[in-house]
Amino acid sequence: MSKKLFVGSLSWNTTDESLQQFFSQAGNVVSAKVITDRESGRSRGFGFVEMSTEEEAQKAVAELNDKELDGRTIKVNEAKPMEDRPRRDFGSRDNRGGDRRPRYNDNRNRY
Repeated sequence: MSKKLFVGSLSWNTTDESLQQFFSQAGNVVSAKVITDRESGRSRGFGFVEMSTEEEAQKAVAELNDKELDGRTIKVNEAKPMEDRPRRDFGSRDNRGGDRRPRYNDNRNRY
């Protein structure tokens, strides 16, 4: 059964491919993904690596944590499951949230 790892403190230059290649020294890498900003496409400085077995994941944590990758000392930990978050309501006509003052268009027409 595969095991997912969290990798932090990544260089802005680290790519999915270089992350996969770096972790392959600890075993078989199922997937490697550097998380990027949606708007800019720039790395957010962390990523996830999925190792094929629990033993390979433990070996990767033991051997690769606090090692240098692309000029940065990385942190490697077991990834924690994503928590369920309540669905966010971004406001409807009935529930706008935020500022409750009347809205004006061109300082004349209310909407």
